[in-house]
Amino acid sequence: MAGASALVLVAALPAMAQTSPAPAVAAANNPLLKEWSGRDGGVPPWDQVKPELFKPAYMAAIDLQRAEIAAIANDPAPPTFANVIEALQRAGRPLQRIDVLFGVMTSNMNAPAYQAVDKEMSPILSAADDEITFNKKLFDRIAAVYAARESSGLSAEQQRLTTRIHDSFVRQGAKLDAGQKAQLSAINQELASAFSDFGQKVLASEDKWTVIANEADLEGLPASLVASYKAAADERGLKGQWAVVNTRSSVDPFLTFADNRALREKVWKAFKDRGDEGGANDTNAIIAKIVKLRADRAKLLGYATHAHWRMDDTMAKDPAKATELMMRVWQPAVARVREEVADMQAVADKEGAKLKIEPWDYLYYAEKVRNAKYALDTNEMKPYFELNNMIAASYYMAEQLYGLTFNEITGSVPTFHPDVRVYEVKDKASGRHVGLFYRDDFARQYKRSGAWAAGYRGQRKFDGPVTAITSNNNNFVKGAPGEPVLISLDDTETLFHEFGHALHGLLNTGTYPGLAGTPRDFVEFPSQVHENWVLTRQVLDRFAKHYKTGEPMPQALVDKVRNASKFNQGYATVEYLASAIVDMKLHTLQDGVVDPDRFERETLVEIGAPAEIAMRHRLPQFNHLFTSDAYSAGYYSYLWSDVMASDAWAAFEDTGNPWDPATAKRFKDIILAQGNVVDRADAYRDFRGRDPDVDALLENRGFPTGK
Repeated sequence: MAGASALVLVAALPAMAQTSPAPAVAAANNPLLKEWSGRDGGVPPWDQVKPELFKPAYMAAIDLQRAEIAAIANDPAPPTFANVIEALQRAGRPLQRIDVLFGVMTSNMNAPAYQAVDKEMSPILSAADDEITFNKKLFDRIAAVYAARESSGLSAEQQRLTTRIHDSFVRQGAKLDAGQKAQLSAINQELASAFSDFGQKVLASEDKWTVIANEADLEGLPASLVASYKAAADERGLKGQWAVVNTRSSVDPFLTFADNRALREKVWKAFKDRGDEGGANDTNAIIAKIVKLRADRAKLLGYATHAHWRMDDTMAKDPAKATELMMRVWQPAVARVREEVADMQAVADKEGAKLKIEPWDYLYYAEKVRNAKYALDTNEMKPYFELNNMIAASYYMAEQLYGLTFNEITGSVPTFHPDVRVYEVKDKASGRHVGLFYRDDFARQYKRSGAWAAGYRGQRKFDGPVTAITSNNNNFVKGAPGEPVLISLDDTETLFHEFGHALHGLLNTGTYPGLAGTPRDFVEFPSQVHENWVLTRQVLDRFAKHYKTGEPMPQALVDKVRNASKFNQGYATVEYLASAIVDMKLHTLQDGVVDPDRFERETLVEIGAPAEIAMRHRLPQFNHLFTSDAYSAGYYSYLWSDVMASDAWAAFEDTGNPWDPATAKRFKDIILAQGNVVDRADAYRDFRGRDPDVDALLENRGFPTGK
C-alpha cells in the first residue's frame, strides 16, 4: 500500500512538544540528527540506527523545530509567501529525517525496543503537531498570506500551496478557541497512543504460524510451496516440519492447493482471527476507543462524522458519493459470487465431498473450477513467475514507459537488513541521476504484514535540487537455500502495484514538498494502472520464463491466463468491498459508540455479504484504519482509484499498443510528475479528455455495465 500521509505539510509532521530538551552533548553526538551523508545528496544512515538513539534525537529535533516555528510566527516583518509559506517548507527537516528512519524500522524491524519507543513517543509527537497547528501568531500570518494570495503576484503553484496549508490548519483546528484546542489536543494524544497499541497487538497476534508435522498433510501442495514452508520451519527451529506463517503470501497458496480441509480451516482461522482471539492481543476494545474518539473529534471540528472530516480533502468529498460507487459495484459482485459458489459446489458434489462451501474452501474449489473451465491450473503459472525475473520485469516496464534505468548498487550504501537491495535510478536518455530505490522483499519476525511503498525522501526543486529516495516492502516467503522464490500472478501484480507508488515518487517534478502528495482516493490510481503491464506479451515473453528450463511462458498458457482474467472477480471484489463498506459505515456513526465485533457481523448481514467470503481485512486486524487516520473512512479509495485506473488503461489499449510512447508521456507528465500542483480531478480530465467512466471498471471485472 502507499505511505501514511497524502499531503506533506509542516502541520502534519511531528513537531514541538512541551518536553525538556535532550542534553546538548547527546544531541551533538546523535547520528540521527545529522544531515544524511554519502552519495547522491546523502543516504539514510542505517548502519548507525539504534532504538535507544531515537528518543533523544526526537527531543532535540523537536526543540530545533520549535525555534524555527517561533522565528516564523514572531517575525516582525509583514507576512509574505517567502517568510511564512516557504519558511514552513524548510522547517523541521531534522525531525522529518528522524521520522523516516523510525517509520521504516517500526514497519520492517519492529522489535520490542522499537515498540517501547513508539508507545512513549506517539502522544508526545501528537502534542507536538498540535502545538504548531494551534499557534495563533503563526496561523494569523498564514491567514494573511492566504488572504492576499491572488493580489500578491504569486504563481498558480504558490497560490495552491498557500491555500492547502491554510485549509489544512483550519481542518486540524486552528480556528478553535483555547478550550476547544485543549480538548482536541487531548483527543489527538489519546488516539496516537491507541494507534500504537493497536499496531503492536496485531503484530504480536501475527507472529504465529501453523505447524505441519505430517508429510501426508502436504498433499496437493506444489513442491516449491512445500520447500518454502520447510524453510520457514527451519528458520523457526522446527526441524523436520513445515510452517505456514501468518502472511497472505503464505496463507493464500495453502488455501488454494492443500487437500487437507481441516488444516485449511485451521490456517484460515489463524489468519482471519488476528487481533480477535481474546487475551492480551485482542484489539476490539482499542477499536471501540478509537472510533469514539474520532467521532468526538469530528463533532468538535464541526463535521457530522469522522468520515465527513476525513473526506473533506478527497476527490469524492462526501461519504454518500463514495458509498454510491461502492454499492453500484457491490450488487453485481455479489451476484457473481453466487454463480462462483454454485460452480464450486457442483465440483465438490461431483467429487462426493459432502460439504457446503465455506470460506476456507473458496480458493481451493475456485482453483478446480478454473482448471475445469479454462484448463488453467495456477500451478502451471508459478514456475514462470520467479521473483527476481518479475523484479526485472518491473524495471523493464519503467524503462519502456518512462525512460528510467535501475542499476543495483547494493553494498555501496548502508541498509537496515541484509535482505535489502538498493538501486540507482537514472534517466536513460540523458544519464541524469533521478533517485535511489530500496527494496525489502521477504517476511521476517517483527515486520508488519502486507506490501507497501514508503518514501525516504521526496524530490524538490525548492531549496534544492534534491532527488527522491523511495522503497518497496513485501512479505514473500523465502525458499530453501539455493531454491528460487516462485510467486503467484496475484503477488506479481501486487509487486507491480507497489512499484507504481515508487515510480510516482521518483517521477515527481514539483517545486514544493507541500504539493508532493495527492488526495487519498487518488494516490492508489497510478499504482493500480501499473498492474496491467504484467500480462502484456512483452513482459511475459521476456521475463515469464520457467525457472528450470528458461523457456518463456508458452502462448497457449498465456491465452489461458487471458481467457480466465475475469474469473473469480466476484470473490476478489466482494472480499475487498466488504472491508471498504464496513469501514465507511463504521466511521459515519455520529456518536462513535460501537461494539466492533457485533458491528462487523451485523453490517455484513445488512449488506447481504455472502457467508462464503470473509472481509479481506477484518476490523480486529485492519491496520489501514487503526494504526493512523490515513485510510480511515478511506479504504473505498482503492475502488475510486480503480475506476480511474481502468479508464486510464483503456486509453493505452485504445491506441492498439499498451506501450504507446505518446500516451505514456502524457501519463507521466500529467498524472505522475505533477504531484498535487494541479487539482487531481482537473489533471485526470486533462489526461483523458473527460471524467473517468465507471463502466471501464465493470467491464474489466466482467460485470454488466448497463450499456
